[in-house]
Amino acid sequence: MKRMAASLRRASATNSSGAADVEKYLAKVPQPARTTLQKIRAVIRSAAPPEATEAISYGIPAFNYNGMLVAYAAFANHCSFFPASGELLKEFADELRDYPCSKGTIRFALDKPLPSALVKKLVKARVAKNKAKINAKAR
Repeated sequence: MKRMAASLRRASATNSSGAADVEKYLAKVPQPARTTLQKIRAVIRSAAPPEATEAISYGIPAFNYNGMLVAYAAFANHCSFFPASGELLKEFADELRDYPCSKGTIRFALDKPLPSALVKKLVKARVAKNKAKINAKAR
């Protein structure tokens, strides 16, 4: 399975960015992880601004909005959500206590997506941080 994750990253890295590339990535992910990631993707899309774009970044699906917003991926024994900010893991520590986390990564079961409400909160918090960063640069 590790080889598969590496080959998914390599195959996706050669494609141009966009939703079509994310579709190609997801098509190669075995079940049940594919369904789990499709649910995560839909929740992210619902919480992100309409201007947010999808891309393959570092070989995994990501959303961009004024910079990196969030990313997600499937691995051999788990799925991961990458909020692109270690600060968010600290801010949401209570809500994340049931999930293994490391610097910038939240891991969850292949067959059980993170709760939609939690993903929406994380995405909206990232949108706010990215907007604040842009506004700070504009001053």
